[in-house]
Amino acid sequence: MICVAITGGIGSGKSVVCKIFEKLGIPVFNADFEAKKLLNSSTTIRNNLTDLLGSDIYQANGDIHRKKMANRIFNDNFALQKVNEIVHPEVRKRFREWAEEQNSPYVIQEAAIIFESGQSHSFDKIITVTAPSELKIERVMKRDHVSREKVLERMNNQLPDELKVEKSDFVIVNDDIEMVIPQIIKIHKKLL
Repeated sequence: MICVAITGGIGSGKSVVCKIFEKLGIPVFNADFEAKKLLNSSTTIRNNLTDLLGSDIYQANGDIHRKKMANRIFNDNFALQKVNEIVHPEVRKRFREWAEEQNSPYVIQEAAIIFESGQSHSFDKIITVTAPSELKIERVMKRDHVSREKVLERMNNQLPDELKVEKSDFVIVNDDIEMVIPQIIKIHKKLL
């Protein structure tokens, strides 16, 4: 089975691209969604996060206290790196289990930080979705109801598109000018 990663900066349109691949019958694993689930369900993650960030990082109902965690790691690169080292291996493990359950010529993992997290070597092919910076900023501001400054903070924590493109096997331009579906179908045919 071929394992494909779809990555791209915030607001690039990864989710839209993944939905189109799903319409083509390709299973898609959303790493961010799975990570959020695992934060609440994995005993390994819970134990390691409470050791790192304190027991109050989880609420009384057992769910992670997202705002507290975000506040503790936001300006602390060491803590952020440690949280990633705790969460990413569990997400990778879950992806491998999930991929083995699929019956498809290839599977896709959607993840914004494939390169930043050092996971790129785990995939047979990588697709990067790109869009102009201003368009990405507008999309995220509208989608998440956040300020331009907040979007720029998030963008600054991700690799620039140029570096992702250099390291990718395929690129999808999602600039609201070039049609996305023909680009996806061309890649889909090559992966088959």
